[in-house]
Amino acid sequence: MKMSIGQTIEIIYLDKAGKITQRKIEVNGILEGGLRATCLTTGAPRIFLTANILSWQLVQGRQYA
Repeated sequence: MKMSIGQTIEIIYLDKAGKITQRKIEVNGILEGGLRATCLTTGAPRIFLTANILSWQLVQGRQYA
């Protein structure tokens, strides 16, 4: 499965404090080593390191590309 700009995905993420979180994000850009995205819980723009994404899945019905 490939992620694309504009998709909404759900991730399991290891944050910088070592805490595992689950988030729904909208992908705004794909960077080398990271994703530029909007966290849909907080509405805040974020950079998520791909090495810290433990798992991800496409949220059905929220694909715009």
